[in-house]
Amino acid sequence: MLEQIKVVTLEQAVAAPLCTHRLALAGAEIIKIERPEGDFARYYDSAVFGESAYFVWLNAGKKSVVLDLRSDQGLSALKQLIQRADVLVQNLKPGALAKLGIDLAAVHEQRPDFISVSIAGFSPDGPGRNRKAYDLLMQAESGLADITGSPHAPGRVGVSIVDIATGMFAYEAVLGALIQRGNNGVGAAITVSLFDTAAELLAVPYLLQRYGGNAPQRIGLAHPGICPYGVFASADAQRFVLSVQNEREWQQLCRIGLEQHGLIEDSRCRNNEARVAHREFVDGAVQQVFADLTYAVISTRLTAADVAFAPLNPVSALLNHSDFHTEVVQVQGQNVELPRVPGLPIAEGFSPELPELGADTEAVLQSLAADVQFE
Repeated sequence: MLEQIKVVTLEQAVAAPLCTHRLALAGAEIIKIERPEGDFARYYDSAVFGESAYFVWLNAGKKSVVLDLRSDQGLSALKQLIQRADVLVQNLKPGALAKLGIDLAAVHEQRPDFISVSIAGFSPDGPGRNRKAYDLLMQAESGLADITGSPHAPGRVGVSIVDIATGMFAYEAVLGALIQRGNNGVGAAITVSLFDTAAELLAVPYLLQRYGGNAPQRIGLAHPGICPYGVFASADAQRFVLSVQNEREWQQLCRIGLEQHGLIEDSRCRNNEARVAHREFVDGAVQQVFADLTYAVISTRLTAADVAFAPLNPVSALLNHSDFHTEVVQVQGQNVELPRVPGLPIAEGFSPELPELGADTEAVLQSLAADVQFE
């Protein structure tokens, strides 16, 4: 989709690299500018043939160019690359670009078709615009951690969900800007903040709090507004999640899954609001039946009832799951299987190799010199 699109990125960690990773998969050329010591995500761990799991996940197919931006030569090369790029993506700390003498507003004025994406902790139109921010800090400050976890303590979502969603919003915004540019030749100056992302993820709890005065409470692996929707266990100790979404499913669960017709007429179960209000009774009644049945029998009954359920698995179970699909990248000459990116066919020109630090510096700088001579 994005062949002929050139992206220069000053990125580190997760949010910006995820955005440019999606652009790379779609066919864009990604020139990743790294400091001499490299993107610090290279060193989070060494789990994948000596490379960091984070870095392997998000950086295959990019060109790594090492520039010392404290030197005139490095800074000059960066400015030239930006001038030749369709898109600039950056998540440096607030004000870092200006300190380097790079004025994005001036670039946009000179080049109306230019697209820039600036990722930061907070939006530039708010008082937190100069604050540094990381995923867990945003989970905490936005209130996401307060509704995540057990009733006894807040918890962190098990992946860097704010970083991930921020990168996806940034990718979405770049695609929109490219469509706009194709229509009228005008680019865009895009800003995406981690805090705005966290707030968007919290839209339903926010609405419940602001207009209903009652934000959801932490209830572990249960749904705060739907019942029964949570973890149950079979007689052979298989834990699983059951999800009842509507009244038809509730009646099917009672008749076929539980064989407890009396629950349908019980006033405590007459609708979802009543079941939520009497969650302890409802969950107890459901678990009492399941406690006498093996998971195989439960699975058969719930399938017959057309009620959704899923086993509560460890991460290790994902490796051999029949619906798990992967794509291969090259790390230190070894094949590494990554989860397939949903809905995004990989461009024919995508390189599956993970770039070594500075592997493309010489070639890219030579291309700049050649462009100058040609001009």
